[in-house]
Amino acid sequence: MIDLPNLPPLEQERITCSISAAVKYKIPANIMLAIAEKEGGKPGQWVKNKKSNTHDVGPLQFNTAYLNDLKKYGITAADVAAPGCYPYQLAAWRIHGHIKNDKGDLWTKASNYHSRTPKYNHIYRYDLMKKANKWADWLEANYKTYEISFHNDNKK
Repeated sequence: MIDLPNLPPLEQERITCSISAAVKYKIPANIMLAIAEKEGGKPGQWVKNKKSNTHDVGPLQFNTAYLNDLKKYGITAADVAAPGCYPYQLAAWRIHGHIKNDKGDLWTKASNYHSRTPKYNHIYRYDLMKKANKWADWLEANYKTYEISFHNDNKK
């Protein structure tokens, strides 16, 4: 895990797992961090949805409606609710799928993690953008990045 001594353990886990999942699934880390913050779940947590017979599960509040897609891979609700980085990997896999396959701009596609219904997507999207900007600033302040340029060493 990344050394984040001033943060509580669950926050450390959320940051570390979000960044590693974003890298693995090639999605912007600030977006993954923003979604993890917005969802705000905890390992083992189950929240019943008011308008459907589904639950949002675990740290990324993964909707049980998506579990049928995961069954064929042997992934269960317990996996989605577990502590550690695996639920973040599952959420990043789903977000990557939205970004790759859905219509709309990046923010709409990422917000499809929450809902494809335009009204709810728009509300989520607006807050996601604000949180992602905050996380982009945090990442820039806390992580060194380097621009790599290649040149021809065989010049005469």
